[in-house]
Amino acid sequence: KSASSFPHHRATLRLSEKFILLLILSAFITLCFGAFFFLPDNSKHKRFDFGLEDTRTCSASESGDKHNKESLRDKIRADHERALQEAKEKLRKSKEELKAEIQTEKTKVVEDLKKKDGPKPLPPVPMPKLVGVNDGDPGDPDTKEKRDKIREMMKHAWDSYRQYGWGHNELKPIAKKGHSTNIFGNSQMGATIVDALDTLYIMGLHDEFKDGQEWIEQNLDFSVNAEVSVFEVNIRFIGGLLAAYYLSGQEVFKVKAVQLAEKLLPAFNTPTGIPWAMVNLKSGVGRNWGWASAGSSILAEFGTLHMEFVHLTYLTGNPAYYQKVMHIRKLLAKMDRPNGLYPNYLNPRTGRWGQHHTSVGGLGDSFYEYLLKAWLMSDKTDTEARKTYDDAIEAIERHLIRKSNGGLTFIGEWKNGHLERKMGHLTCFAGGMFALGADGSPDDKAGHYLQLGAEIAHTCHESYDRTVLKLGPEAFKFDSGLEAVAVRQNEKYYILRPEVIETYWYMWRFTHDPKYRQWGWEAVQAIDKYCRVSGGFSGVKDVYSSNPTYDDVQQSFFLAETLKYLYLLFSSDELLPLENWVFNTEAHPLPVLHLGNITLPGSETQQ
Repeated sequence: KSASSFPHHRATLRLSEKFILLLILSAFITLCFGAFFFLPDNSKHKRFDFGLEDTRTCSASESGDKHNKESLRDKIRADHERALQEAKEKLRKSKEELKAEIQTEKTKVVEDLKKKDGPKPLPPVPMPKLVGVNDGDPGDPDTKEKRDKIREMMKHAWDSYRQYGWGHNELKPIAKKGHSTNIFGNSQMGATIVDALDTLYIMGLHDEFKDGQEWIEQNLDFSVNAEVSVFEVNIRFIGGLLAAYYLSGQEVFKVKAVQLAEKLLPAFNTPTGIPWAMVNLKSGVGRNWGWASAGSSILAEFGTLHMEFVHLTYLTGNPAYYQKVMHIRKLLAKMDRPNGLYPNYLNPRTGRWGQHHTSVGGLGDSFYEYLLKAWLMSDKTDTEARKTYDDAIEAIERHLIRKSNGGLTFIGEWKNGHLERKMGHLTCFAGGMFALGADGSPDDKAGHYLQLGAEIAHTCHESYDRTVLKLGPEAFKFDSGLEAVAVRQNEKYYILRPEVIETYWYMWRFTHDPKYRQWGWEAVQAIDKYCRVSGGFSGVKDVYSSNPTYDDVQQSFFLAETLKYLYLLFSSDELLPLENWVFNTEAHPLPVLHLGNITLPGSETQQ
């Protein structure tokens, strides 16, 4: 406390010092000018008026001169008295009043600067070819009915948020009020609105979309004193705004995405260029999570920026975004990897790995996903990204992927030289990733990776099927006779996560095996039965209990991802075809950039 009060005390001292200085200065000025006027008159001294060509001598009009001197003396006297009066008034004011005055002045200066500089208009760029941005009618009535049910669930989630949590980041559906977590710096930034926009759009909920757009136009402000997660704000806000822009063509989304991106750039001011986990949007000061290994940044966080940042450079012509993410890639390429695996922690000061913990679940997951998607988004021209992905997956297969005694394929976690036979719900996205990356695999391994995707999908479905609620736990083990089941109480919760459904959707797109729609429908029914409340949808604390308690949070990713993937699972393949769209890790679709001969600013000529 004493540390924080000290600068406070200094500020008031400085304030009073300033007034004393002001008094001395005004007295000094008076003295100087007074002395000047009592110097002897010399007609040889000439006075030059800058900007005028004629030069007048003092003797030209002595009476005028005398008059000028007197009026100048009066003016100085008046100024002097006014300055003294102001100083006296200021000294009478309380500390709070002075602070408020200074703040007002600062704000005025900032506003004036803003007006002077103004937001620079973004350069016009060709809109990528947009295919399949709405409809996707599945054809048969039964599938359509299921899709309509999912749309109705989206409307219930949105309407509840609209009614009880509008403008807040998320909703507490039971308390029926707004909710926020530390990833958004406890500021009201309307995370659910930004995250849900593209889902509303593809579902044809255009009135709701318009409400969201209006809120963003009028209220979304990034000049707040809030410390936010760089990763979360990138995938939810920048990803959400870019997707909304590409789908709807509304400029406001592009402008807001760029404004926010500029606020994230200071996070990269580290000795290595590996960004901090958190940045203050107002001051630009960054730091890392206190719980991360030895002050490290996290692989899945600094490795999940590429898609959005490439689009930012494409839309703005500013090479900084592209250069920042390519610098990260180059730095990682130079580093030794234990067993070919990427540890989850990297120190941004030293450029060294933290503890050797590798995971395809939390802390690692989307790093691998973005290597593959960087290649897909570049229209398969970024071969460096594809090669990095292939090498990483080969090491993962060798060291982390195993079959349980019961025949279930799972992805474990590598911790300091041994494999933990545990898989997280977050890891279940990998089934979809393997399927998505199958085409283009080295050594004709496409069939192998599609099969691996199917096996992961099956394991994750088992984790759902072996619970009372038919909803999956946060993490599940594969040892001592128990398989695909959570053991610890703090791993039995379900918080409306999308990863299993995401994998069902990718597997459906690539195989059209009806079981994926069947599994998806099981999840829809379970969510509607056990997570739906009158004020929205809530997570549950124990999926093995027939009478679960709610966690009272409607996560923004439930609207962005879970409901979107379910809706796509029951739509035709014409809705957001994978040849034209790549989904960021928050399920925000970004178009493939068919750059052809265009070179991104800041990049070398593309091969």
